[in-house]
Amino acid sequence: MSPIERLRVWRVAVPLIRPFITAVRRADAIDVVLVEATDADGRSGWGEAAVSWRVTGESPAGVAAVVTGPLADAVIGQDPVDPMTAAALAGSVWGNAAARSAVECALADLTCRQRGTRLGEVFAPDAVTRIRTDMTLSAAAPEELAERAREHVAAGFASLKVKVSAVTDLSASIAAVRGAVGGGIELRADANQAWDADTAIRSIRACEEAGLELAFVEQPVAADDLDGLARVTAAVSTPVMADESARTTRDVQEIVRRSAADLVNIKLAKSGGLAEASSAARTAQQAGLGVVFGCMMEGHVGVAATASLAAAFAPRTVHDLDAAAWLKRSPVSGGIRYDGEQILLPAGAGIGVERIAADADAELLAERSRRMNGAAA
Repeated sequence: MSPIERLRVWRVAVPLIRPFITAVRRADAIDVVLVEATDADGRSGWGEAAVSWRVTGESPAGVAAVVTGPLADAVIGQDPVDPMTAAALAGSVWGNAAARSAVECALADLTCRQRGTRLGEVFAPDAVTRIRTDMTLSAAAPEELAERAREHVAAGFASLKVKVSAVTDLSASIAAVRGAVGGGIELRADANQAWDADTAIRSIRACEEAGLELAFVEQPVAADDLDGLARVTAAVSTPVMADESARTTRDVQEIVRRSAADLVNIKLAKSGGLAEASSAARTAQQAGLGVVFGCMMEGHVGVAATASLAAAFAPRTVHDLDAAAWLKRSPVSGGIRYDGEQILLPAGAGIGVERIAADADAELLAERSRRMNGAAA
């Protein structure tokens, strides 16, 4: 295999089609942070670092520094397929999960391009080429939620996730959405750690008593409050999902040990990459927990990598991978496409990304190359 010759970090500014509002933040645009890994034959593989101060503690500048510093030192000149390359990458830095994930995904994409295989086939030879996703409704007043819900159902989505905050009346919000879309649409709620255990139990029970049929409630309490999460899970009939509490395989094992949740949301930017995410998902499935693959507010490259994993692990599940559909335009040429609730994965090698889009507002943040810097790179 042709060795890794260069790592580059790009930042692409992309506006959203509408504000994205949760219990912890509002976003009107995002910086898509991409890692491009190039081999000695000129092929490129792509990964994305979904940065968030509140979730991963990373920034575009920080990603650029670690990718073109210790992560580049670990992989440049190495064979992307060699297991020792992956081991060197995993052991080169502490934390920096999104940056590590971006490099690992770029190397996996590059490997698939060298081999002529799809990324999903790395995990399952029969990985499907399309999966389903929900659509998120930003935190808002009940009447606005109802209006947005009708729009998304008309666009082909059969599963909606409602973002709620500490001041949200959950039952009023879900009742408004349920009244707007009827009984055939799956509804999910995501509190993003907004409640304490007592508030979560009270809010979820109100929905149960009203017969609102929530599919699950995601991360009702703080990420480090596993006791509270377990108490909520034991006290309600509605399934409870761990998101911010479930970053790594070890986290999933602890959730299983404490019976703290019924499902987990697996995200590459939290876990540090494909290998750890697949391990966490496998651990959850073996323990009988439901597995949904999710994303941060990120673009088409990051979603494509996670969708490829979802296509191998849980192809019939409705996942939580709508983030790239919020972007006004794709930051790259090629890759995934959305068709209503369906994410269509490309049939070609890797994740199908060709290059940064010609009309993208792109900035090269940093580059590290043996060609440019010699053996010291």
